[in-house]
Amino acid sequence: MVPVTADDTTVVLPGCDRPLYQQFQRLLLDLDGVVILVDEPIPAAAETLQRVRAAGVSLRFVTNNASRPPVAVADLLTRSGVSAEPSEVVTSAMAAAALLAGRHPAGARVLVVGGEGVYTALSDSGLSPVTHAEENPVAVMQGFAPEVDWPMLAEAAIALRAGADWVATNTDRTLPSPRGPLPGNGSLVAALTTATGREPESVGKPAAALYDAALSGTDTRHALAVGDRLETDIAGAKKAGVRSLLVLSGVSGVRDLLMAEVMARPDFIGRDLRALDLPHPAAVRVGEEGRCQAARVWARPGGIELSDAGTGGEDGLDRLRALCALAWSHPLELSSDAYDGVINELDLD
Repeated sequence: MVPVTADDTTVVLPGCDRPLYQQFQRLLLDLDGVVILVDEPIPAAAETLQRVRAAGVSLRFVTNNASRPPVAVADLLTRSGVSAEPSEVVTSAMAAAALLAGRHPAGARVLVVGGEGVYTALSDSGLSPVTHAEENPVAVMQGFAPEVDWPMLAEAAIALRAGADWVATNTDRTLPSPRGPLPGNGSLVAALTTATGREPESVGKPAAALYDAALSGTDTRHALAVGDRLETDIAGAKKAGVRSLLVLSGVSGVRDLLMAEVMARPDFIGRDLRALDLPHPAAVRVGEEGRCQAARVWARPGGIELSDAGTGGEDGLDRLRALCALAWSHPLELSSDAYDGVINELDLD
């Protein structure tokens, strides 16, 4: 064995020796896959957020889902056991409408591909939502809603071919659900891209606009973004200069986490929102080894080896943290196949 020196040590995931929420003044919380799944609360989310709020930490609910206006989002959360006010909700529809209002005069017609969340955001921004291309809209605003159908897409295609501006609230390909990922706004945007040959401007995460709005005077050092999707929630937090927690209760899974690009790697990892109540041990790479407390992970010529020791930690994720430390800082880039033999061993179901 080659001796390991101090120069061979790289801190990959920072540590926190007290409950994570105690480090922050504000949490920027994604909704789908973090607080709720469709219309159902995720277990323990309400209780955890109630304790966090009672400790004086402010909450902002920051969602790419444009289907509901803030009043409806706050009502859904409250019915799910998470007390929320409309002023605490920031949606991608609000950001998209604000962008269009800055480009076009008050009362300008905007064709809607979406539901109540899009209509409300446009009206609140002083624009006039319309439903037919014959009304000569200056723009098309597209956001997810279960009621989006072929006639809506057809009207949008006509307007876009006539030169209308096109803003999408987000381009998430899927939405998490209890039955698995379902088509999201990005899938519906793709249909119009195929039909028109055009691409929209997207304002949702990973763009920083939603997080910037949700910070509203809070220093980025005092905020934590919590999300379930690496390429939107976590990447958006990076762009906004905010630290982030990935929870494994939604879209992104273990393999996604290990293969994440630099700009989509979280600072902290948890199973669900209960991670806010826990300390988080640091993970480091030392030579050819990933470490997190007693957990050890080695890169071998034949693949990756996990130690039997340190399998748990307080939340059972120490070996995953050690594996991230190895995967994200190994001198030789590890392929997706390298993880085939170890992901099942993690036993994170």
